Amino acid sequence: MPTERTSAGDPARTLHLLWRGSSPDRRRGPRRALSIDAVVETAGAIADAEGLDALTMRQVAKELGVVPMTLYTYVPGKAELLDLMLDAAYARMPRTDTGGRPWRERVIAVADENRALFERHPWAATVSTARPPLGPGQMAKYEHELRALDGLGLSDVEMDACLTHLLTFVQACARAAQDDSVMNDQQWWDLNAPLLARVLDPDSYPTAVRVGAAAGAAHGSAYDPDHAYTFGLRCVLSAFAALIDEAQRGRTPAP
Repeated sequence: MPTERTSAGDPARTLHLLWRGSSPDRRRGPRRALSIDAVVETAGAIADAEGLDALTMRQVAKELGVVPMTLYTYVPGKAELLDLMLDAAYARMPRTDTGGRPWRERVIAVADENRALFERHPWAATVSTARPPLGPGQMAKYEHELRALDGLGLSDVEMDACLTHLLTFVQACARAAQDDSVMNDQQWWDLNAPLLARVLDPDSYPTAVRVGAAAGAAHGSAYDPDHAYTFGLRCVLSAFAALIDEAQRGRTPAP
């Protein structure tokens, strides 16, 4: 489950920072050595390298060569900083031009773009965006992704629901693929195979043993992230196809 969530800070201050409406750089007085962008970039680099658990305001300040209290004059706290980091990552995402292409290709492109985001920034997959950071990066991303589902007969609510379902699937795959263990899957199975062979009776669990053996032989482990993503995306596309067909048939005048 996600350990952090967006929009956990002060809403007004967060929105001002996201849209740079009250940037400290615009205040009167001596020119300041830092910028919000520099703070966000440094925080993102720490999270990319060490994860969100290692990200603290003190650590960001240390990397920037300032005392922690200086940092708080740019960003109120870690909650607001997380929103800025994620919105910046959204803004930098490559966006595939899928204009004129079939809807399945457009949806696949959206899924692949988000999967690539989580590969570049693994920490982003651990963040709940149920209340998204409503910054320029988020809004540009949302606009781009909705176009993959526009003009298919879906209602606006259905379009939003389909996109949410797709992105939740991709994020879940990204989280499942993150492995913090000291041994890989193959090493784990090799270590436990003798014990499993003694306790798993094929007569008691015939289906489980048969299917588990087949999946293990196919993937080299009980779980293959690439196969899970490809198979899951195929299921998502099939569900979307049924929904789109239903919507188009329901809105087409009977002969």
